[in-house]
Amino acid sequence: MTEGIETITQASLSLALDAASLRHQAIARNIANAGTEGFVPTAVSFSSQVDEARAQLSQGRRLDARQLHSIAQDGLRMEPARGADGLPARVQLDSEVAQLAQNAVHYQALVKGLSRHMAILSSAVSDGKR
Repeated sequence: MTEGIETITQASLSLALDAASLRHQAIARNIANAGTEGFVPTAVSFSSQVDEARAQLSQGRRLDARQLHSIAQDGLRMEPARGADGLPARVQLDSEVAQLAQNAVHYQALVKGLSRHMAILSSAVSDGKR
């Protein structure tokens, strides 16, 4: 049972780090090409897959590492950003920079969480001894 908890925790953190990394690439690409005529900004969206996972958890069903892996394979990608009218969105530099800062904080929090998780495992393996 501990092995299952361990696997899902690491798979969840890995998926979140992959998403934050891809989001960072998309934002950096948007900023770099903000002045390019005809450039279509990109965004990372996998909220529908995450919503399905949340619905599954709220129904009392479990997620396993394989399902999280399939979310990463199928749903984690860059897509053209569309405005409310369905047309390609324009790059707003202020918004992109704010998203970049928010994503950096999110990424740092995930790395800190992973580090703490590994410290707990290390303590458990060494029986609390250093």
